[in-house]
Amino acid sequence: MISTEIKNISLSFQTEPTVFSPKAIDIGTLAMLSVADFSHSDKVLDLGCGYGVVGIFAGKLIGKENVIMCDVSEAAVQCAKINAELNQVPGIDIRLSDGYENIPEHDFTVILSNPPYHTDFAVAKAFIEGGFKRLTVGGRMIMVTKRLAWYKNKLTTVFGGVKIYDINGYYVFVAEKRTKVVKAKEKNGNKLSKKLQRKQRSK
Repeated sequence: MISTEIKNISLSFQTEPTVFSPKAIDIGTLAMLSVADFSHSDKVLDLGCGYGVVGIFAGKLIGKENVIMCDVSEAAVQCAKINAELNQVPGIDIRLSDGYENIPEHDFTVILSNPPYHTDFAVAKAFIEGGFKRLTVGGRMIMVTKRLAWYKNKLTTVFGGVKIYDINGYYVFVAEKRTKVVKAKEKNGNKLSKKLQRKQRSK
C-alpha cells in the first residue's frame, strides 16, 4: 500500500508487482501533476492510468463524473477500480482499452499520459495523434517522459506548438488544441498542391 499527499490531498493506492511503479508513485507522474490544473468544467482522460494516481486525483478535485480512466493492462484496471473505492471516488469510469480503442468520446478538455517511453515511439505517436482528435478546441494534452527531442517535434507538428517544463529529470509537455485541423498537415498539403500545379503547367 502506498500512502501519499498530492497538492494537500491525501491518497492511498493498492498495487501489485505487475503494474507500473508498484512500490512508489512515479516521479514523472508527480511532475506532470505539478503543472496540471483542473476545473469543474473539464472532462479529463487519464490515458494509460496504471493503478489510478492521475485519474483518481482529478476525480477528487473535480468530481468522478468528469473523469475517464483507461489502461491496456487488466491488472492495472482492477487496481485502479479498487483504488477508486479506497479514495472515495467509487464508480469512476475506468475502462480496459488499448489506447483509444474503447474511448469513443471526442469532447475531452484535458488528456494526461505518462507513455511507455522506453519502447519505440509507436504508442506515443498513436496517443498524440489520437489525443488531438479527441480534444475540444482549447483542450490540452499533458504528457511526461524522459525524452525531449522526439516528443517536442511530434507535439509541435500535431498541435502547432508545445510548452515544456523540465522537472526532476523529466520533461512535461503541455500542448493546446487551437484549431480543428492540424496546421502542419494543411501547410504540407498546400505545398504539395502547388508542386502539382507547377508540374501540370509545365506539361
